[in-house]
Amino acid sequence: MLIKGYDVGPLVPGESLLGRPGFWSNYLLAMCSDGGCLERPAPEWFGEDGADVDAVSEVLFDAERWPVFRVPAAGGPGAVVIYRNLEGGYGTDYLLTHPGGSSAEQIASWDGDFSGAGLTWHELVRIADSPSLADEGVQDSATRFLLLLPLLTDPDVPETASVRLVAALTTTGAPQDTASTTAEHLLAHLTRRPWHDPAWTSPLSGS
Repeated sequence: MLIKGYDVGPLVPGESLLGRPGFWSNYLLAMCSDGGCLERPAPEWFGEDGADVDAVSEVLFDAERWPVFRVPAAGGPGAVVIYRNLEGGYGTDYLLTHPGGSSAEQIASWDGDFSGAGLTWHELVRIADSPSLADEGVQDSATRFLLLLPLLTDPDVPETASVRLVAALTTTGAPQDTASTTAEHLLAHLTRRPWHDPAWTSPLSGS
């Protein structure tokens, strides 16, 4: 698998992993630990268990195969999530893909913490809700939304943000009775990130 402008590892399509129990805990659980609730985050919040998480971890963090999750968008930039499984340098990279798939640009990474340029709530929702049916990748809006969620760096999300997040979580298997708590933890973590200075421009500007 090739992504123009990103050729540092053995990339393989990862979309088949999205339906496996254990994926969402691997992807989002670390971002629940900074919430304001007393409950300790657990895989069960995503409808999963520890065995599920361990089994998927072996695939996600395989140094010989770096899973790639493509989020193509119609009429504008899409996104790609890459598990960067370098020995001694594991992390997750987030790239924007430009219309026509001519190139990809890394805008952020997760190496135990987030660094780089993120997206506003409205930018995130626009990409999530604009699948490009002509391109390979994730088409389901709830799954797209959750894949993009770690890029959120907007302290001023709308009141409907929690409702949207709860709906996405339950669509992908989270139990109804814990989805609101999970959403609360995630939004508390993401909206407390340092915001950009006045000179900051969105990675989507000029695209």
